[in-house]
Order: sequence, then structure tokens, then C-alpha cells
Amino acid sequence: MKNTISITGGKPLHGTVTIGGAKNAISKMMIASLLTDQPVTLRNVPDISEVDITADILEAVGARVIRDGNELNIHTPKITNTKVAKQSRQNRLSVLAISPLLHRAGHAELPLASGDNIGPRPVNFHINALKQMGATFEEKQGEYDAQTTGLHGATIHLPFPTVMGTENIILAATLAKGRTYIHNAAIEPEIVDLIKMLQQMGAIIEFRANRVIIIDGVERLGGVDFTVMPDRMEAASYAVAAIATGGDILVKGAKQDDMITFLNTLRRVGASYQIESDGIRFARGNQPLRGIELETDTHPGFMTDWQQPMVVLLTQAQGMSVIHETVFEDRFGYTEALRQMGANIGVFSKCLGELHCRFKGKGYKHSAIIGGATPLTATDIEMPDIRAGMAYVIAALVAPGTSRLSGVEHLIRGYGPTVTDKLSAIGADFSTD
Repeated sequence: MKNTISITGGKPLHGTVTIGGAKNAISKMMIASLLTDQPVTLRNVPDISEVDITADILEAVGARVIRDGNELNIHTPKITNTKVAKQSRQNRLSVLAISPLLHRAGHAELPLASGDNIGPRPVNFHINALKQMGATFEEKQGEYDAQTTGLHGATIHLPFPTVMGTENIILAATLAKGRTYIHNAAIEPEIVDLIKMLQQMGAIIEFRANRVIIIDGVERLGGVDFTVMPDRMEAASYAVAAIATGGDILVKGAKQDDMITFLNTLRRVGASYQIESDGIRFARGNQPLRGIELETDTHPGFMTDWQQPMVVLLTQAQGMSVIHETVFEDRFGYTEALRQMGANIGVFSKCLGELHCRFKGKGYKHSAIIGGATPLTATDIEMPDIRAGMAYVIAALVAPGTSRLSGVEHLIRGYGPTVTDKLSAIGADFSTD
């Protein structure tokens, strides 16, 4: 796909779209395969570039990775290199490779990561936890050098229920000596899916009340044949595209269990959805959309990755909407392009919500007020990251006229090269430049 696409908007979307496996799960599962010297098969693998980036990480340390359609076969009989590929800087996955490499080789070298430009997302949660479990770290020349003579269980209190921090501790604890307690753990569906995979490999992991996860380390993990859960973010993106354009779409593969908070929010906005046997149907409904108050949160709250598409939808809702972002401190930068398209959006550093917010008084612009409904006009936009990129696509689908979007590589990383084909199949007017 070219790096620029043109979208002619103002047309309702209709039809059926099938979602793939979860981006926020597949790469973590691929990294987890390094914990065993036995073959691992993953199914329902999404066709996204992040899978290729992760495969490069695995192959650089000795894994054999073979893809056959939506199936991935991984086998790492031996770790042959403990230096993680530099291309892993693109998505922060390198930090998750620490635990498997420490277990199997006692050493890991990895680059400092970058990823999407939505805030610092520091790795200190990971580093501090692994230090408690017996690892040592040295930072030098843009890299981390980690070593251990053996990881052991620990009681770890996370200051925030970070998703990747929780995942990294889980990966470290599965083969660590003794028992590990994670307090204030993230409990996203993708983490549960990773735990299900590890459990089938032989891990002993249980949930307790109040965000506590307990892991009893085992001596070894076996292979597994595992099917990745559907991507709830992809499902939400197509749902919003249908509603914002006044259309009607069946999203095949979407699961109610993974999207309860999102579905409740759509009902508050006044949109329509219907649970069907093979997915969820989304439509604008007969009544005008309504402005709402919304706060992002860790699961089971409203997912931060749903925020950007929802903001686009709320520009088409009557009345005022208030969004309070409590997960990432710098995730409203994308709204400037929406304002250029005609959206009435103000961004503020004040906490405009009821949830406890760790950004209070720190000057981060993490709240937004949206006035609607406002017509959007076509314009040229550069996509800064995955989720903002899809938000711009939806905005361009709403706006009459032709918009040109550059930075398409971000969209491909999260939604795959078939994203324009999927949207074209439901009536979107796309062309590549």
C-alpha cells in the first residue's frame, strides 16, 4: 500500500466486515513462545506489520517462525543470541523479551523503545519489578543490559495497573522459583487470553479479588496450539465508522463479553446495536446522537484505545460531550487535525471527571470538551499513530469531499494492509496515491 490514501466521504457504510485476532494480544503471545523449547502454534493471527516486527525479534534470538495464512508456527529449541533486534524500538515489545531471555539464557540486551507518540509510557514499572525478582540492569549507549543467575518469586505492587508491566511480570513469574503476587494488576481481556495460553502450556496462574494475580513458578513450559481472541479495538473502529456515517454494519467476530463497556457507551450516545450469532450489528439508529460524559480507564472501564474514534463520533452528536483521559497523559494531540476539519473541540489540563486521576495538577492536557453536532470538511491529514490514524479515517468517511491521509504505515501496523479492502467492501470510497 502507498503511504498516502484519498478518501471521498459523506456516504453511509453498509455490509459485513470480519475482524482479525487481537493486536494487543498476538505479539505478547509470540514473545511468550520463547519461554518454551517446544513448538507453539497460534491461530487467528492478524495480518498486521506488528506481527512481522515481533517475528524479527524472535528470529534474532534463535526462533524459527513460519506463517501460513492466519496460522503462525514458532519453535525456539535454543536461544542463540541475547541481543534483541533494533527494529523492536518501533513498538516497545523489546521490553517483554527480557523475561524469556533471562530465564533461558540469564542475559538480555535490548534497545530503548519508542512506539506510538501518545505519552512517555516509561518502562520503569518493568525494570523495578524484575529487579525485585532477581534481575540486574545497566543502561548504556541507548540499550539495557539485563542479567540474572535465576529469577525468583516476589510480591509486587504496581503503582498503576499497567498492561505491559503486568504481562512482563507474568512472563517472568511463570518459570521463577516460588510464588509471585501482583497487586494492582491490569486485567484486560488480552491479558486473560495470554494467561489462558500460558495455562495451557503448564503455567499455574490465578486471579484474586481487587486486581491480584498469583503465579506459582513451574520448572518448564510445554508447547501449545492456541487461538487468539478477536480484536475488540478493530471491532469498535468499524462500529464507529458505521454509526458516524449513518450506516449499518455487521462486524463478524465481535464478542459482547469483550465490549460491554463500549456497548453501554454506544447506548448512552443513542446508537443502535444488535447481538447476532456470528458478531454484532451496529447502526446509527432513528434518533439523533447525544453528547455524553466519558472517562477512559483500565479494564473493565472504557478502553483508552476506543477514545479517539469515539471523539470523532461525538462531533456528530447533539450537545456537549466531556472526555477525561486517565490512562495516557498526552493522547489528545490528534484533535488539532479534527479542528481543522471543523470539529469544535477544546483540550484542557483540568481533570473533567470523577475518577481518581494521576495526572491531576501536572499540566497534562488530558481532558476534552466537544461541541456538536458539527459538519466536518475534507482536508489533508498526517496520521501520527495507529488509533489517531483510524480516527482520521472515520472523520474522512464522514466529511463530504476528498481527504488525503499520509502516514498510512501507522494504520497498517495496527489494522493490516487489508484495512482499505475491508472498508471498500462496506462502501468506503478509497484510492491510493
